Amino acid sequence: MAELSDQLLVVTVLAYLVAMICHAAEYAFGTRSHIGRAAMRPERELVMAGGPVVKEAAPIESVSEPVPARSNGLIGWAAVGVTVLAALAHIGTLVTRGIAADRVPWGNMYEFILSATFIGIAAWFVVLVRWPGLRHLGLFVALFQVLLLGVAGMVAYTPVGPLVPALDSAWFIIHIAAVSTSSGIFLLGVVPAALYLMRNGYEKGKRSFPYSLAKNVPNAAALERLTFRLHAFAFPIWTFGALIAGPIWAEASWGRYWGWDPKEVWAFISWIVYAGYLHARATPSVRRNVATWIAIVGFLTMLMNLFGVNLFFGGLHSYAGV
Repeated sequence: MAELSDQLLVVTVLAYLVAMICHAAEYAFGTRSHIGRAAMRPERELVMAGGPVVKEAAPIESVSEPVPARSNGLIGWAAVGVTVLAALAHIGTLVTRGIAADRVPWGNMYEFILSATFIGIAAWFVVLVRWPGLRHLGLFVALFQVLLLGVAGMVAYTPVGPLVPALDSAWFIIHIAAVSTSSGIFLLGVVPAALYLMRNGYEKGKRSFPYSLAKNVPNAAALERLTFRLHAFAFPIWTFGALIAGPIWAEASWGRYWGWDPKEVWAFISWIVYAGYLHARATPSVRRNVATWIAIVGFLTMLMNLFGVNLFFGGLHSYAGV
């Protein structure tokens, strides 16, 4: 089973790569998504008996809610189909890994990356079902999957083995389930966040790199709203997993709720940054691009917690296994 899991990882990465190429083809040669694009309909003329002609402006389409795309590219939906196959191979990698280890596959950094990226792609499918016209974002979602799973296989890979004794607890499942779920949604959330900054610049007339990459993505307002929704959903889960379940487990295992361990410190830093993003997003005087930059900084702190702390710092949470 362990060997099968390793082989399925290769299939997963290759499938995501094919999906990314298909999305790139649609992105380069297809038409721009119509998600949330505001369009003023022609004015209607009201003719009154014996009076002047009165022009009435038709309502403008709201940009606060994405609307279905007006065209469904064959290549784009083929890319979605390949992404589904990649996700099936992805869950197969996790399941066979868990069977081989006879435990939940969350015992080291390699397994955590597999889990968080799967949550991210599962959340992407939910978004895609709700707003099919956001399909253009699949290019960047697939790119993130290829990069992170590639790093997991080449840098963080750990042979199947038993859990570290300190992890043998019911709180292990509760804590890691919450943290991996929120991490996966934060991973998805950074995609529209980065694209919002590029699209916002593009809509203001900037045509240089990287703003030119946002030519075919949905408009800035729709991307910004999706960014907020994903982060608002993930933040309470992160709060529970990192700052409630984690300390409770720490007290049960080590006799203290907080010990300034590097992993604990960076988890708290991430919490502060994401809380700052949500506060900035709710403050009318703070510009949306400033708030979005805070969300991207939050994701960078998550990467630091995942890779930097595990690879370069010691501590009670040193379970990277590499």
